[in-house]
Amino acid sequence: MSDGIRGAGLGLRSPHISHILENRPNVPWFEVLTDNYLNRGEVPHKSLREVRAHYPIVFHSVGMNLGSTDPLKRSYFERLSQLIKEYEPEWVSDHLCWVGVGETYANDLLPLPYTQEAVDHLAQRISQAQEWLGREILVENLSQYVSFDRADYSEVGFLVEVAKRSGCCLLLDVNNVYVNSRNLGFDPHAYIDAIPRDLVKQMHLAGHETTPECLIDSHGKSVSEEVWSLYRYALNRIGPTPTLIEWDRDVPEFSILWNEAKLAEVLLQGASQ
Repeated sequence: MSDGIRGAGLGLRSPHISHILENRPNVPWFEVLTDNYLNRGEVPHKSLREVRAHYPIVFHSVGMNLGSTDPLKRSYFERLSQLIKEYEPEWVSDHLCWVGVGETYANDLLPLPYTQEAVDHLAQRISQAQEWLGREILVENLSQYVSFDRADYSEVGFLVEVAKRSGCCLLLDVNNVYVNSRNLGFDPHAYIDAIPRDLVKQMHLAGHETTPECLIDSHGKSVSEEVWSLYRYALNRIGPTPTLIEWDRDVPEFSILWNEAKLAEVLLQGASQ
């Protein structure tokens, strides 16, 4: 774990920025959605500079398109590199997925088959991304609603193999592990047991929706009791790890989100004792 990032942080969301700058809550760090700042004007950057002056940050991206068959976009990584140079985040993360091909952008995080071919493909592209950025990145496990007919690896085996081959680390989304375990029928505790401790640099927690067909990773409500329980298990297995509360839909007032983070902080403190 980094010396600069500890405890339970929050996603930096525009409805909360004024409150944060006026009240300076004792949040240990913020996660910034980098794609919101790649092509925007001076006003958002002015606020982000003010936040960065008082808080450590990490960057979280959705546009690297690591799993696509398109060549990686050098222009995207050049802009991201400029942001990194300006704001000096502790680390940068994205998802183990693809988001578009050709001129078509899916506006979603799409899964890959758990095959050796996909491992080779991702390992090469993540290595290239890290070379362009001049730093290690973190990749996050996805929520998933279907499985592929062919698989050379389990989901967690695929995740770990890609990380080892590429030299990246992991952002472990505990809610996604739980959602996938219910949707696809595996043991979430065994999933966590299969991840080497030293690969995990950050965790995510979020709320999900329950439908008759499946669980949906909605990021629009409080963390469920089942996910809190799995998070306790993950902390006991992996150790205290910087953790973020994600809430992207129907964003509540700051105090509600901050209270969720405080619950995570209590569990982090207990795991470190």
